Amino acid sequence: MRRILDIIKKRTGSQAKSTIPFRLNLLFFIVFVLFAMLVAQLAYLQIVYGGKFEAEVDRTDKTVMTGSVPRGMIYDSKGRLLVGNSTHNAITYTKSGSVSSSDIYTIVNRLTKYITVEPSNLTSRDKADYILAAPNKSKQVIKQMPKSYRVDSNGDALSSNKVYANEVKYVEKQGIHLNDKDTQRASLFKTMSSAYSLSTVFLKDKNLSAKEIAQVSEHLTELPGVSIGSNWERDYPQGKSIASIIGGVSTEQQGIPDDELNTMLASGYSRNDRVGTSYLEKSYESILSGTKSQKQVQIGSNNQIKKSTTLYKGQKGGNLNLTIDSKFQKKVQAALEEQYSAAQAAGITQYSDGAYVVAMNPKTGAILAMAGIRNNPQTGKTSEDALGVINRTFVMGSAVKGATVLGAMMDGVISPSNNTQADNPIYLPGTPVKKSVYPAGTFSSLSAIQALQFSSNIYMMNLALKEAHASYVPNKSISMNDDIFDKLRGYFNQFGLGVKTGIDISGETTGIEGATHNSDGKLKTGSALDLSYGNYDAYTLIEMAQYISTIANGGYRLKPYVVQSIQKTKDDGTKGALTSVTKPSVLNKVGVTEDELNVVKKGMYAAVHGSGYWTTATRLKDLSPAVAAKTGTAQSFYYNPDNPSSDPPETITTSLVSFGPYEDPNIAMAIVFPNLTSESGSYPQLLAKQIYTDYYKMTGQK
Repeated sequence: MRRILDIIKKRTGSQAKSTIPFRLNLLFFIVFVLFAMLVAQLAYLQIVYGGKFEAEVDRTDKTVMTGSVPRGMIYDSKGRLLVGNSTHNAITYTKSGSVSSSDIYTIVNRLTKYITVEPSNLTSRDKADYILAAPNKSKQVIKQMPKSYRVDSNGDALSSNKVYANEVKYVEKQGIHLNDKDTQRASLFKTMSSAYSLSTVFLKDKNLSAKEIAQVSEHLTELPGVSIGSNWERDYPQGKSIASIIGGVSTEQQGIPDDELNTMLASGYSRNDRVGTSYLEKSYESILSGTKSQKQVQIGSNNQIKKSTTLYKGQKGGNLNLTIDSKFQKKVQAALEEQYSAAQAAGITQYSDGAYVVAMNPKTGAILAMAGIRNNPQTGKTSEDALGVINRTFVMGSAVKGATVLGAMMDGVISPSNNTQADNPIYLPGTPVKKSVYPAGTFSSLSAIQALQFSSNIYMMNLALKEAHASYVPNKSISMNDDIFDKLRGYFNQFGLGVKTGIDISGETTGIEGATHNSDGKLKTGSALDLSYGNYDAYTLIEMAQYISTIANGGYRLKPYVVQSIQKTKDDGTKGALTSVTKPSVLNKVGVTEDELNVVKKGMYAAVHGSGYWTTATRLKDLSPAVAAKTGTAQSFYYNPDNPSSDPPETITTSLVSFGPYEDPNIAMAIVFPNLTSESGSYPQLLAKQIYTDYYKMTGQK
């Protein structure tokens, strides 16, 4: 029996021993499988989603901040600085992601211990915002407010936005009275609060003393987000005689203009970036603005900036080199002011808009100078207005007759060898006689050259009659082809009259066309005749300059430009390599022959150097080298903006187009003195003579 029990014990003991290792092995196997699954899952996440998770971490923990760079310079044709940047120290503030109003309130109150700022224009809401940002102030106001300011009619709590709006309303009702220091603090609070997250704003960038800089620098640790930086503003070392064509730059507060907001934001701009708002500054914004600096900032768990690393230091804006010589520009402006002052002294500027002049190189289209005076007839005050050359229109009178003659030649109604016409006044029923300025019968007939020399209106009207296939009988209505306006304007357009010139300055307007038909649908035949000698449609002065340049250079309508080249800026701020150079751009070739052009050139030469009492531009005959010119006089009217319903007084607009030297022109000029009360004085000719004298002397031409 004992033997049997021993056998059983041996067997059961053996089974027990063998059972324990099996269970342990099973447990170890299960643990191994779980670990393998975990490793596999980690590997799967790392391989498949690792990049995504890493990007998410970078996105939430790291942000790239951009910074502005100095704007590019603008130089004249001789390398003189026209527009630069004056840099000065500034106190800046970079807003972190989670800063609260109370945090900003604390910073502001600490900062105003060290600096003094000019208070900005504050609304009552701005002041209330500052007051409510004080520690525990909002809670105190909520307790004091009427119940209706906190809950609605059902007793439900109002939203936090509505409650805050009621807090502002309550504070305003109680009355807001800030002393000078608190007004400064409220101004800073407004600037800092309105900043976008991680954007930098200027708290003080003018009249910043060394003491203020030192004190702020010593206490930066208690002023989170505040730092010492620099800011710039445009300055004009050569004066502002062409500041109007250069244009303006927005302030940080103005930022991007509303009408370009979406486009510029999509191009990488920030809302408060300073950008060109007009003319050259706007047209060449992408060049002048440069490329922003980039910093990668690491944001901590409290959304405060912990670390900043410069990724790209930015590139200062490119420089513009203009076609304008600033010394010549000043002389042109001074000569214009002298002649306009003479007109004022003569008492004929009562209704005058001002006066304008532009000179360009007819071989290239390069603008050599452009100047303007804007006069306010109500106040008599004048201001510089070079932009009036491209954005104001005037009826120019006989100065356009060169285009009329050449248009008639293109139309085939006259030719270089057959262009003599009778010079008899035109009589239409119900209208005053249409004739030239000289007495009827002064000339029995005129050639095209003589018609330009003596400025015959009759000659030009006869050309229009022929182009319109009209049969003229004195004191009878004229029947014309209905396309006469289109025909005359089509020829004018080829020279640049009535179309945009394409000048590289934003804001160019185009000429104004008069009506072709009257109220009952009949063709305005009398107005078609007026159009032929320049007394109907209006043109800009830059159009007139392009027109006379086209005649001077042999029939090529060139695109005017003021930017000769663009240059990079080196790290030390000096000019670097050229990135582009403007080349002459031919917009169209007028369909005239050299012989046809020579008829008009000789006519304009005769207008200066010809003999006879009625020769029109003789005040220029003493110039050497010789020039050619065409004068213009047009009837105009002054409309009083303060009393538009009153009968407008009749005025005189005088103009002049010219080019020189006659044999090989390198300067073409257009001038206008609008709305004078008398055509006496020949101010455009006297102005042109002074400008040519200065130009020839400066360029060494004899």
